[in-house]
Formats: sequence, C-alpha cells, structure tokens
Amino acid sequence: MFKEMRRMDKQLTEEENIGILQKGEYGILSTISTNGYPYSVPLNYVYQNGSIYFHSAPEGHKLENIAINDRISFCVATDVELLPQKFDSKYKSVILFGRASLVVDAKEHEAALVALVKKYSPQYLEAGREYIARAQGQARIVKITIEHLTGKAEK
Repeated sequence: MFKEMRRMDKQLTEEENIGILQKGEYGILSTISTNGYPYSVPLNYVYQNGSIYFHSAPEGHKLENIAINDRISFCVATDVELLPQKFDSKYKSVILFGRASLVVDAKEHEAALVALVKKYSPQYLEAGREYIARAQGQARIVKITIEHLTGKAEK
C-alpha cells in the first residue's frame, strides 16, 4: 500500500524516527481539499502515546478537509544544516501517513493540550493549565493515528 523508501542507505530506525517526532519544533500537515488539491500547513504538535496531536480553531480549512477525507500525511525535519560548498545539506526527517480525527474524550483532549504546553512552554505549566481551563471549547484537538512511518537522514 505504501511505497518503499528509495534510499534505504539513509533509512532510520523506529527509535530514531520517534526521537525526531519528539524533538521536532513543528510539522507540516497535508490534507486533500474538496477541490482535489493538496493543502499543507505548518503547525505545532506533540507526539504522545504513539500518536500525533495538534490543536486547531473550531472551524477552518484543515478541519473541513479532514471531515471529508481523514487520510493525511505529516512531515517533520530536524537538525538541518546547509552545506553550500557541497551543494547539499544535513538533515533528519520523518514522513508519516495516517488518519486524522477530532478528539472527543475530555480527558484525552485535556491531556493533549497539557502535553502541548509542556513541549512549547514548559516554564509556564501552571499558567498553561489555567489558560486551558479558561479556554474551554475554544480549541479542537486532532489526533493522527499513524499507519505508516519512515525516516531518513543525511548525516
């Protein structure tokens, strides 16, 4: 169902892939729009319990696309270093395919929001928890259930 990686010499282990997902600052989510065109958007995310979670406004292009077609692709790159003298670059990247769905369970929803605060604002955890409590219902959490994952690196 999924194509095999062409450059197997650059393939990373599952442990390395997970490390990239944990370390990445942002990922690029790709969905399919109603007009058939791909829609890609960078977003903050957290890798937790074997899934990707991100927050969203209650409405928007991403959510419209996911409601019609839950199949997505998600990409994260880390440790990028340009090597202009070699016309190359060093990097580590992960591309995954999966299914996106809105989180409806209140505990899972809150856990994902807290995990996002811990990742992006760890020094403000208590303020983040208060913000989450005040913002009830103003954010959606989307969970990506991973179906296929590959990673590669140019070291």
